[in-house]
Amino acid sequence: MADDVDRKLLRVMRTRGHTPALERGAKLLGKAGNNGAGWLVAGAALAIADKPRRSAWAVAGALGPAAIGLNFGIKLIAKRPRPVLKGLPPLGGAPSSLSFPSAHATSSFAVATAMTRIDRRAAVAFVPAVALAAGRPYLGMHYPSDVAAGVVLGTALGLVVPLPRNEAPLPTKAPAPDRTAPAPDPTALAPDPSAPEAATPGPPAQPPSPGDGR
Repeated sequence: MADDVDRKLLRVMRTRGHTPALERGAKLLGKAGNNGAGWLVAGAALAIADKPRRSAWAVAGALGPAAIGLNFGIKLIAKRPRPVLKGLPPLGGAPSSLSFPSAHATSSFAVATAMTRIDRRAAVAFVPAVALAAGRPYLGMHYPSDVAAGVVLGTALGLVVPLPRNEAPLPTKAPAPDRTAPAPDPTALAPDPSAPEAATPGPPAQPPSPGDGR
């Protein structure tokens, strides 16, 4: 039952919405995603542009080829052959005859997820990731379920891969006041009533008038 639905969805994607321009675009994206090369280049470019987070971008970009390797290991276990539709040959080539899961979807979503963890603005990477993943059944290269499994696997990889953190150290905090010190005695500043009062200066002496000398 599930295989029937998978095959029907594949046939729809393989036959609907096809134009020469869209097919060329899907093929170009597929070639850029081969072996995760396009994502590796993107990570290297971001590493050069953003020196404070260079190592994090480099790790995210390298996740593309790494995800391809892990994906191929799963393919060897699953051993699912690529789809064959009568009268509808695939519109591209592939280095392997194994189909599950989609390596392009795995690497694309792994890198896009990791990049978004570094900088939220990098979520724009999901645009080519979605287009690249959708292009696999569009070109007849994968069943839709191959792509769905690749998306799940890639997202998980992007979430768990350790990313270096290049953060500036926090400023040193000022020492907290010592709350155990005794409070000052308010009576120490009050005047002592038993102490003699200071003499109040009188008015200044008047100079003698001229008539006083007569």
